[in-house]
Amino acid sequence: MTPPVSELIDLLSLERLEDNLFRGQSRDIGTKYVFGGQVLGQALSAAQATMTSPRPAHSLHAYFLRAGDVDAPIVYDVDRTRDGGSFSVRRVTAIQHGKVIFFCAASFQEEEAGAEHQLTMPEVPAPEDLEPQDPLPAEVLAKLPVKVQRWLDRSGPFEFRHVYPRDELKPPKRPPFQQMWFRLTGPVGDAPALHRALLAYASDFQLLGTATFPHGISYYQPNVQMASLDHALWFHRPFRVDDWLLYSLDSPSAQGARGLARGQIFDRAGRLVASTAQEGMIRVLPGGDTAPKAG
Repeated sequence: MTPPVSELIDLLSLERLEDNLFRGQSRDIGTKYVFGGQVLGQALSAAQATMTSPRPAHSLHAYFLRAGDVDAPIVYDVDRTRDGGSFSVRRVTAIQHGKVIFFCAASFQEEEAGAEHQLTMPEVPAPEDLEPQDPLPAEVLAKLPVKVQRWLDRSGPFEFRHVYPRDELKPPKRPPFQQMWFRLTGPVGDAPALHRALLAYASDFQLLGTATFPHGISYYQPNVQMASLDHALWFHRPFRVDDWLLYSLDSPSAQGARGLARGQIFDRAGRLVASTAQEGMIRVLPGGDTAPKAG
């Protein structure tokens, strides 16, 4: 297990304060506030820890209410809303500095057989046929804000290979579609609950950014403000995040300073293993240079 992967698993392994109360730490990965995927993964970890029967999570619906402070812990309060004959529901509230910053509902179901169908995976090159994205030259990286430098660091727990790479520092205008392969940079154990929490974490990467493609803007530009407002995640079939997964993304609409993005996640065999959706705030402030500033 690589150090970044070990660190991420530690991040998702919460401290249990009470039967339904957990505390998680934060990791600064270069975002201005706590990365949304971190809160998603930790909230799902907290919900899974209260399950008393082997029911895997099949969906999660969340709202981001306030920006999270990367320098402070987050407390997760789990309400055991329902345990029925086949389904269970958990409501998780994330609290920081005495205020609710996030809440979600997660639903769990006993495994059972039923009708099956799925959409076909897009025809894209295999991950081995795609070159890893070259790191930015040191002289270019040094001119960027410290937070952006950390975000662009290639030593994170996930490896990404984009089918159609985009220059995020000088983004062209493109249709709102993208595909990328991703996987953990090292193997982890077989626990399905851990793989679901890791996928919840990774599902926030690149999702809202797809809505910026037609407008030639990106998160790195100082006059662009972006923040996740909500997030939905459905688990369809078993998967492993330490093997390549294809994230196929599109954005059907942007309006009212908000953008909507959707994602489908396939394994190497072409099975649809998960789906995502997210709406986020996208504001372009008047005036000012769009080029990232040194800082």
